[in-house]
Amino acid sequence: MGRPGVKRRKIAVVTTSRADFGLLSGLLRSIRSDKALQLQLIVSGMHLSRRFGGTWREIEAAGFKLDRRIALGSVGGSSLDNLQAIGVGMKRFGAAFSELKPDLLVLLGDRFELLAPAIAALMLGVPIAHIHGGELSEGAIDDSVRHAITKMASLHFPATEEYRKRILQMGEAPSRVFNFGAPGLDQIHGVPLMTRAEVEHELGLSLQEPVALVTYHPVTRDLGNIDQQLDALLGAVTASGVKAVFTMANADAHGDRINRRLQQFCAKDPSTYKWFPHLGHRRYLSCLKHLALMIGNSSSGLTEAPSFRMPVVNIGDRQQGRVRAKNLIDVACDQAAILAGIERALSTRFRNSLRGMRNPYERFRDGRVSERIKDVLKSFDLSSDLLKKKFYDLA
Repeated sequence: MGRPGVKRRKIAVVTTSRADFGLLSGLLRSIRSDKALQLQLIVSGMHLSRRFGGTWREIEAAGFKLDRRIALGSVGGSSLDNLQAIGVGMKRFGAAFSELKPDLLVLLGDRFELLAPAIAALMLGVPIAHIHGGELSEGAIDDSVRHAITKMASLHFPATEEYRKRILQMGEAPSRVFNFGAPGLDQIHGVPLMTRAEVEHELGLSLQEPVALVTYHPVTRDLGNIDQQLDALLGAVTASGVKAVFTMANADAHGDRINRRLQQFCAKDPSTYKWFPHLGHRRYLSCLKHLALMIGNSSSGLTEAPSFRMPVVNIGDRQQGRVRAKNLIDVACDQAAILAGIERALSTRFRNSLRGMRNPYERFRDGRVSERIKDVLKSFDLSSDLLKKKFYDLA
């Protein structure tokens, strides 16, 4: 409880997936532990879907109180399904914000579902603090979603200096843009990771031979070629001879289609290929520490994998334009190119080249990014009317 007579600042945070909850968990704990703040946690999107594991239960199991659960209907099927989900979400988030009356709303990233709370907050006069703005992912619709939220937001927490400068190019005032690094990397410092033996037990795979972590999301600018893309990916994994742990695609259009195909592939050879809809953040980070490489097109290969010096075979252009460390091997979505990337990633020469590599998303390397963001959310002057923004012109 706060001091008697002192109004606590209400910070609403929206999480829509297992991925963003992992990145936000440190900030959620930091807000919750500050007596001057009141956390309002809203779960939506994939968290509430049985197909994606009903992960809202894991949030409650982690000790967080859910202030609202906002279902969006069907997600992960077609583009029309996702568009309709945004429409449903705007109405339901609007009702929630009208009841909760938050002083600030925190959104992280670029998921299409986030358009719903962002538009609702804008229309109701709730200032938005946006984390991970300024980035590029030119092969995905996320790119447009991210930049739209940047222009609706009043406070910004980009993950690198290049992204901070890009937000300034978009006309945001320097006094409202803070580069502390990526908050999800706090977990590397604050969570005790599993031993190699524990990871082997959890996965049901020996790590004596190379094991890959594979995550492949829909390329939303190129949805017509999903079957060919999966043929190339799975053909290369098979030809390489590596064992693999596959994780679920997100709820972008045709994500369900990808997941069905990957499940079928793993079911044919369960001693070599494992299907995990949801690894959980601690188990996922432990895989980054102990597995041999990552294959796919997940942003995790750019943000988290470099902290473990894990080689990443990055397929296609979904992450094109993002800041990358030298652990990335960019390849076309072609079986021969992917296979060559896997072979390079496993080579002693490439792995040795990653010694001493720094993660460009980890500015301070002290596990306190979330605490720094919380301090800004706590102290920034709301009386200045954050919603009245002026376009900042570069000199």
